[in-house]
Amino acid sequence: MTKLTLAELACITGGVLLGDPHLIVTSVSAIDKAGEESVTFLSNPKYAKYLKDCKARIVIVEKGAQLANCKGNLLVVTDPYVAFAKIAQVLDTTPKPEEGISSSAVISKSAKLGANVSVGANSVIELGVEISDNAVIGAGCFIGKNAKIGSDTRLWANVTLYHGVIVGKNCLIQSGAVVGADGFGYANESGEWIKIPQIGAVHIGNRVEIGACTTIDRGALDNTVIEDNVVLDNQLQIAHNVHVGYGTAIAGGTIIAGSTIIGKHCTIGGGSVINGHIKIADDVTITGMSMVMRGISEKGVYSSGVPLQPNKKWRKTATLVHRINEMNERIKRVERLFEEQGKKS
Repeated sequence: MTKLTLAELACITGGVLLGDPHLIVTSVSAIDKAGEESVTFLSNPKYAKYLKDCKARIVIVEKGAQLANCKGNLLVVTDPYVAFAKIAQVLDTTPKPEEGISSSAVISKSAKLGANVSVGANSVIELGVEISDNAVIGAGCFIGKNAKIGSDTRLWANVTLYHGVIVGKNCLIQSGAVVGADGFGYANESGEWIKIPQIGAVHIGNRVEIGACTTIDRGALDNTVIEDNVVLDNQLQIAHNVHVGYGTAIAGGTIIAGSTIIGKHCTIGGGSVINGHIKIADDVTITGMSMVMRGISEKGVYSSGVPLQPNKKWRKTATLVHRINEMNERIKRVERLFEEQGKKS
């Protein structure tokens, strides 16, 4: 069990401690469920009501926060959520993977494995694969021909990397992810589908996280590219030749059609659908369940999902939407009448 003192928490976060620097915590917890040896945080004012009865030994708060109800020791920081994330990394209880090469792993003699590489049971590593130092390949993974995996990257169980895929350093790929499958490329000749070979690859940058059961297709001719510091949630579909820019985060269930370019530091809400062959600017936020049919050239927040309503209200809203053209024509006729009357007067 990892133990941290309040003084050590201050060093990790760069915060200012108010309280006993020798106090010890062993876990991180939500503010309304924290125990006596926990550290918790307050970043949303609506949770301040829990401070009075909070049992956490240490509470992380923002500079200038109203702390009338807080009785415990404090760690004052610029961003409590970021500070909490850094502390949580140190106190992480995720089990460490088994070290070494499993006897049931199948590894090509031509594959190159760096120092301290671990390969789990029943994994298959094919011809020409290169895996750098301290990488971890979970049980049941498949690494295709000539794929490359950077140092300190971890693949959980049953990840598939097709041939020629390149994954950078310090990446994390969750179970069931498939990287490098064929893109959806076909030509139609008189009703018969003719498959177009997908001869590009997928290039994943450094410090990228790919969620469980997410699929990233290989490029048709050029590569599909995921730049550094990108976070991809579970069950995404990223089609061939998509390019995702530095620092972008995409939430679960999103579908991105082929050859779309997404800029840097974008945030895309869950369940969104993004059309192919369009470009999205840097610093764009797309809220959940949005349908993006055209490119976005300016940064900002964009939405298109219809908010939930009671069914009766929704039925009325849907009816009005279907009548919008009719209503628009009526408004135009009324405007023309006003214009004509104005000219006569």
